[in-house]
Amino acid sequence: MSEVQQRGFWTRLGAYEPLTLITMASIAGGLFVLQRMTSEVLEGETLRFDETILLALRRPGELGVPIGPGWLTHAVGDITSLGGITVLSLMTVLVTVYLLLDRRWPIAIFVFSSVLTGWLASTTLKILVARPRPDIVPHLVEVSDLSFPSGHAMVSAVTYLTLGALVARTQRYRSTRIFVMGAGVFLAVIIGLSRIYLGVHYPTDVFAGWCAGALWALGCWLISKRFVPSRAPDNGAEGDDHDGN
Repeated sequence: MSEVQQRGFWTRLGAYEPLTLITMASIAGGLFVLQRMTSEVLEGETLRFDETILLALRRPGELGVPIGPGWLTHAVGDITSLGGITVLSLMTVLVTVYLLLDRRWPIAIFVFSSVLTGWLASTTLKILVARPRPDIVPHLVEVSDLSFPSGHAMVSAVTYLTLGALVARTQRYRSTRIFVMGAGVFLAVIIGLSRIYLGVHYPTDVFAGWCAGALWALGCWLISKRFVPSRAPDNGAEGDDHDGN
């Protein structure tokens, strides 16, 4: 590479914000981890680990009964519903309508399309890997589709993290942005853990779902940061950037 080309490369690299570079590196690393995990699952290398975790969450001699008090099972069942198609659809539609009413058309359309394509990606991965559901312990909720990656873990991560990242960009206060993003991460984590506790997914299904969902949300955030305006212009206040623009 010539000296002129090297200067051009560093000039282009310097045009990116540090956070953008970190995000791009995280996406590359996450793709590598997801690829390795998928390969190990297909080869059956993770099965012993997966089954050990599932058995540890059930009472010895009573595999149909999870550890912990009875109310915990009921609570986990409620939590897992937060990652179901009905709740996530309602959440996405309500946030999209709110953004449309708030005259934030570009980000509203981007939110809806990001979540929809994330769901399609989750379904595609399930079909490609075609891992059956765990059968070492009884399922505590009814399931019928394939296991890897966990649809609840991935789609909840796609939905809540994407909504959190994009909606956070519309907020003027840093504390509000941190709370919105933190809430999205918290919901994605507890929904994924609920699937393991209920015995309907192997731990690696959930880990892969988190990884794939986070990658999708990061990619959407990166695209939106470059192409989607964070706030609608305020009429009569052009040039005033006190709101964080």
